[in-house]
Amino acid sequence: MQDSFHLADLELTSRLLLGSGGYPNRQLLLDALAAGDPAFVTVSIRRLDLSGDDESLLEQLAGRYRLLPNTSGCETVRDAVLTAELAREALGTDWIKLELIGDRESLYPDVEQLVEAAGILVGKGFKVLPYCNDDPVVCRRLEDAGCAAVMPLGAPIGSGMGVQNPAMLAHICRRAGVPVILDAGIGTASDAVLALELGCAAVLANSAVAKAEDPVAMAASLRAAVTAGCLARRAGRMAARPQAEWSSPRLGLIGAA
Repeated sequence: MQDSFHLADLELTSRLLLGSGGYPNRQLLLDALAAGDPAFVTVSIRRLDLSGDDESLLEQLAGRYRLLPNTSGCETVRDAVLTAELAREALGTDWIKLELIGDRESLYPDVEQLVEAAGILVGKGFKVLPYCNDDPVVCRRLEDAGCAAVMPLGAPIGSGMGVQNPAMLAHICRRAGVPVILDAGIGTASDAVLALELGCAAVLANSAVAKAEDPVAMAASLRAAVTAGCLARRAGRMAARPQAEWSSPRLGLIGAA
């Protein structure tokens, strides 16, 4: 069964986005990406040396995957906008994953600056995917600013704790007029299944794969998980009951009274 969703002007057949940081070595990264077959691969433009070794990595990725540069490490609107413009010049893409961190310990976004930066970048022709809190008000403001999607966190970056507030994530998904992509907190395949069942269009994972005992196997499991979660949502969950119920009628059973 062919599955796809629309993100701005793209029709994507993969509901998985993967990061490229934190892997033990480059070959393991490339093998994990091949196993995951992501719609986008995120790259931190501020951590790349475009004149050195990292340039060859970009060349390897660009021929196989759609790149999504991010503004990781930015703490001001000015830095985020400049980083996005550098990414567009260096990589030739209008897509940007907008990160604007307000607290270095929790790595939570600075909401006020995030919305401001999103509006500026949309005005400059960027297709903006903002990392944000699991807050429906913030998500609505980012959507109103023209973002191509909203990317609420499931749990703190790199924590692997999964979806900590499923009710609110489902609420955001019900109200959003753009795709909702779960960003941060994924630890394993079941977290991705839950996110898709709750209504997310896709998930982004990095540490869950890079820090797994077997990154290639984890990437493959996430690829299967997003498909399973989407199909389960479409199928419709049975109504939960407070007590047991026979799955087959008792009438006609041998020995039944």
